Amino acid sequence: MPYREQSLYLPVSGGDTLHLRRIRHATQDHGAPVLLLHGVMGNGRIFYSDSGKGLAPWLAAQGYDCFVLDLRGRGQSTPKISRASRHGQTETITQDLPAAFELIRRLRPDRPMHWLAHSWGGVHMSSALVRYPALLAHIESVVYFGSKRSVHVKNLNKLIEVDLMWNLASRLIIRTCGYLPARRIGLGADNESDKSHLHSKLWAKVAPWVDADDGFDYRAAAQKVTLPPTLYLAALRDPCRGHVDDVRRFRAESGPHFSRVHLLAKKTGHCHDYDHVSLLTHPDAIRDHFPMVADWLSGRRQEITENI
Repeated sequence: MPYREQSLYLPVSGGDTLHLRRIRHATQDHGAPVLLLHGVMGNGRIFYSDSGKGLAPWLAAQGYDCFVLDLRGRGQSTPKISRASRHGQTETITQDLPAAFELIRRLRPDRPMHWLAHSWGGVHMSSALVRYPALLAHIESVVYFGSKRSVHVKNLNKLIEVDLMWNLASRLIIRTCGYLPARRIGLGADNESDKSHLHSKLWAKVAPWVDADDGFDYRAAAQKVTLPPTLYLAALRDPCRGHVDDVRRFRAESGPHFSRVHLLAKKTGHCHDYDHVSLLTHPDAIRDHFPMVADWLSGRRQEITENI
């Protein structure tokens, strides 16, 4: 693919440094900037690989200027998460996303940007946007892949993955290790700090969208602003981490805004019944639904259907 890569490092509070992988067209420098954010137990690698696969290289080949963020301690951000880590999702929302926004604005003041996220990264992004509405004037559109906030659905996967593994077993492991070594024990691609795990655990319950540190009411704030046009993609084989019904609930609590919830499934005309990860990583995504993402970013949004 015709793209080039660059690592950017952004110091933030507490001695932490964020890593952003910039992936852009090999010869073009005028494409719209895109900020991409991963979810819990993950890092920016969900969007790219060393072999050039993934959404970010594909978007770069279409002319976009992609900035893939590793949250604190994940990916190539430093220091790595350990029992000494004190940061959580409040720092992500109030410090790290605004800092990444400002960095991109300094590098690319000529164009409004787009925000894209996988899974819990969408919760972080929407939280930052409703808390800091000044950002909204500079963000043209948003796309979320399997993003939900609270898990309302009830099924066996939810019982095992959320209630047992995430809410119970993970907290027991954190009491021993001081953080969640998700990569070492095979739960995810990267680790979680005690605070980030606890805060996301609280929000994933059927509970208010309120900051655990300072009580900021995100749901109330969402009713006072209008988010950018947002495409919510859900996968059929995603029973609890991004179930389409919970994706719809996340859209509803984010206040009135132009949006589409689109289910990726064979019955809706797609190549596969995707799951929570394969909706981003499947080799067929580049010809199946990535073009839909490009249509959304380019403004051809009326052509995209709400298919549920």
